[in-house]
Amino acid sequence: MQIRPAAALTGALIGMSALFLPTATATAQATGQTHHHTVTVAHRGASAYAPENTLAAVDAADDLGIDWVENDVQRTRDGELIVMHDTTLSRTTDVEQVFPDRAPWNISDFTLDEIEKLDAGSWFGAEFQGETVPTLEEYMDRVSDNHQKLLLELKAPELYPGIERQTLRELRAEGWLDHRHKRRLIIQSFSADSVRSVHRLRPDVKTGFLGTPAVADLPEYAEFSDQINPSYKTIDAGYVAAVRAVDGAHGKPLEVYTWTVNDGPSAVSVAGMGVNGIITNKPDVIRDALDDAS
Repeated sequence: MQIRPAAALTGALIGMSALFLPTATATAQATGQTHHHTVTVAHRGASAYAPENTLAAVDAADDLGIDWVENDVQRTRDGELIVMHDTTLSRTTDVEQVFPDRAPWNISDFTLDEIEKLDAGSWFGAEFQGETVPTLEEYMDRVSDNHQKLLLELKAPELYPGIERQTLRELRAEGWLDHRHKRRLIIQSFSADSVRSVHRLRPDVKTGFLGTPAVADLPEYAEFSDQINPSYKTIDAGYVAAVRAVDGAHGKPLEVYTWTVNDGPSAVSVAGMGVNGIITNKPDVIRDALDDAS
């Protein structure tokens, strides 16, 4: 199956979808569902209030009463899974000071032991000095302890062959693939091949594709995805309705979790388009805005 690149088509498809498809509101009214719950997801944890992708950010989301957190998974040189967004260590750690001769400081060039020596908090604020880069296992343990749910992104999987199987193996070892926990997990990626691989290996796991595919391509993505998760700047109500009109890999309408929305008016706007979830650095702001608007 060949999926066409979507970037060049996005502007055209949004305009066309607005002309020829019903709005999300009209669709909801037609089905008698004029209100729906929009999930708030803490992006890289509550990353406006604590250093992203750290245990402190998970706890910050929990302190705000946010159930869902999002993270990014990558692999070290010695094959360990860690949680970090960038493929390099330089932006969110002190790696350039600790290992000045190791440019460009790619995650894949460092062992877990080396990465655990780094400070992943001071860049954000002095009160987070000594915060470390968590392993996936440590991260999952904290999410479990907080009774939270996880939107897990496989970041740049083309750099880490086999990371899908390895991640699933670790999730299984932590109990996250048993019947009770699976409802608390979604695995997503910008790589269609990676999402397809996860679905092939564990068709019982909920998956999402990050991006804004052309409407014509949605049935192909639906073969291995349960969600289409686009930037909020690339969607309108017609596009959301088009996505929701297609059944995903588990026979339910495709969901839409959009990113990264950090202000109340934008959150209310995209919620009105019919999205199922909003990914945000400021989950309290988004949640409160949605509550006020309901």
